[in-house]
Amino acid sequence: MDPATFVTELKRRKVYRVAVAYAIVAWLLIQAASILFPTFEAPPWVMKVFVTAVILGFPVALILAWAFELTPEGIKRAEEVPPEESKTGKAGGKWTAIIVAAAVLAAALLAFQFARTHKTATAELPKQTAPTSTSMDKSVAVLPFENLSSDKENAFFAQGIQDEIITTLSKISGLRVISRTSTVHYNSAPENLSEIARQLRVSNVLEGSVQKAGDRVHINVQLIQADTDAHLWAQSYDRELTDIFGVEAEVAKNIADSLQATLSPQEKARVEAKPTTNPDAYVLYLRARDYQTRPDNLLQDFRSARNLYDQAIKLDPNFALAHARLSAVMSQIYHWFEPTQEVKETARREADESLRLQPDLGEGHLALGLYFYYEESNYDEALRELILAAKTLPNDGDVGLYIAAVQRRQGHLTEAIAAYQKAEAIDPRNSVTLYDAAQTYFGIRDWPNAVKGMDRVLALAPDSLNVKIQRAYMEFFWKGSSAPIKAVLESFVPNLDPDGVVTFSRWDVSLMDRDPEAAERALTSARLQNFVAPTGVALPKSYLAGCVAVVRNDAARAQQEFETARPILEQVVMKSPQDGIRHAQLGFLYALMGRKDAALREGQRGEELTSVSKDIINGGTVQGFRALIYARIGDADHAIQLIEHLLTTPFAVDYADDSVTLSDLRQRWEWDPLRNDPRFQKILASPEPKTLFQ
Repeated sequence: MDPATFVTELKRRKVYRVAVAYAIVAWLLIQAASILFPTFEAPPWVMKVFVTAVILGFPVALILAWAFELTPEGIKRAEEVPPEESKTGKAGGKWTAIIVAAAVLAAALLAFQFARTHKTATAELPKQTAPTSTSMDKSVAVLPFENLSSDKENAFFAQGIQDEIITTLSKISGLRVISRTSTVHYNSAPENLSEIARQLRVSNVLEGSVQKAGDRVHINVQLIQADTDAHLWAQSYDRELTDIFGVEAEVAKNIADSLQATLSPQEKARVEAKPTTNPDAYVLYLRARDYQTRPDNLLQDFRSARNLYDQAIKLDPNFALAHARLSAVMSQIYHWFEPTQEVKETARREADESLRLQPDLGEGHLALGLYFYYEESNYDEALRELILAAKTLPNDGDVGLYIAAVQRRQGHLTEAIAAYQKAEAIDPRNSVTLYDAAQTYFGIRDWPNAVKGMDRVLALAPDSLNVKIQRAYMEFFWKGSSAPIKAVLESFVPNLDPDGVVTFSRWDVSLMDRDPEAAERALTSARLQNFVAPTGVALPKSYLAGCVAVVRNDAARAQQEFETARPILEQVVMKSPQDGIRHAQLGFLYALMGRKDAALREGQRGEELTSVSKDIINGGTVQGFRALIYARIGDADHAIQLIEHLLTTPFAVDYADDSVTLSDLRQRWEWDPLRNDPRFQKILASPEPKTLFQ
């Protein structure tokens, strides 16, 4: 067939029109699919298959247009239709109408996409009205990721991916990133996005979902400008578990690009660094983080985190981030529960190993800072390491909180309160910030602000058992009634007693009310044999039973129970010989047993190890025990002198018997030996003096 005849046949068989119509319709379908497939969370391969099918269909359509023709009798092979019978007029008009309609629809969709893109691009531009607006344009909150896995046990994985994205974003100084602690209380894809952004004081929100099935992970993320609901960026990731490590970096860089935040070369390197290449170690790491970041700070959770980090490190000894997190957990265990040499050495060894593997690891410097803070009480070195951590983790709220905590521990309470207020202004719904600030007000006996702060914490973490109990104790210190404590304890379901804290509080408040029968019932019904007191000391049941016997005036039974408890608490001190609180607690036991010299010796040793000048918080606890020791051994002069001083000393308050407030002095059985002393009675009749602090 010569070229002229071939071109004529193409026109007669309408191949040109089919080609144009197919191209327009194919473009429309691809555009529609690009919008709809992400909405229904279709895997990325679905779009690839769809586009491939559309492309492959083009030559098929041309072949069909050449081979067949539409006639009044139906579709016939083109060779069977004489040229003079080929329908060009009416049918050609229909084809033209179809093409024009498709072209109009395509133009409309193109205009819509252009307007939407233009609006989004405009929204991304920083406002020039004030520096605050520009800052807000670069603020982002990562909401909890929805767990779409059929196995709901994989919820930790979705939470872990969210947590790691936040951690990666926190390394970019050009962004302001809200902590996971602040966002954990929200739903995955809330309807009132603008209101949530207002509460968090951010302009942009990242939503996402995670689906884990075996060794495959599917992640959807979308960055939304909250006030306009404009989608700034969206992406789906379909990965093998072995290839999951780069997702956090890709998401962080895309968010930075969308918000026009520039990464320095150092930040880019830190963001792109993969924590491990072992997927099993990474899953164990995410499980450990789940336990480590739970709000109640329970010993059982920290132990679970420690074991999981250990397992992750065994799979990948070069997992620097896991070494750093393990060090931090060990420091938390040391500080609150088990100040033993073994725990201390592990914390230091793991922090050093993390920095040996990765010298600029911010989490490694944070872990070493915690070690100097908790284990060594070396606050200058702690601040030096925390400042180094802040340079590589400019958006990590924990770093700022620990800096404030060190200032508080040094007795710089005005600076600490200002630091907490600044942190709250940046990250207003961070329950850890609010809790630490409330505890600072508690330490200076500002009961209204302390209670208000705990109420805000409970609004964010309504299931926090410790916060509920502590908030009730604050009411007791403020107003002198034990009713709030009993009401909270009665609200707990049976057998809810992590670390024995519920049983301890039931025992404590029962003896406050001089109800030894209720205290004994609490101990009898408890399954545990040791109960972690608010001081962090694990007290044996025999010690608590001995105190019940004291309130009953059953001296023989009290002596028997205390004698059972004595070697246990002596062993506690032997394991933690450098801990002043444990020495002071043992001294109080000796005082209850009538062993005056031993009681004074342990109380003095506690003060030597943990003085108020060195550690205002733990030092206040030790001084509270010393006052109790003097009271129980009959040295009223020293006891009352110390009480008068402690009533104005910050943090000489606690959720246990070492606390020194007027409510404690009026109601606790421990102070009964002073009841008939006129000087003590004068203190009880006076208003509570003002706590003195810098």
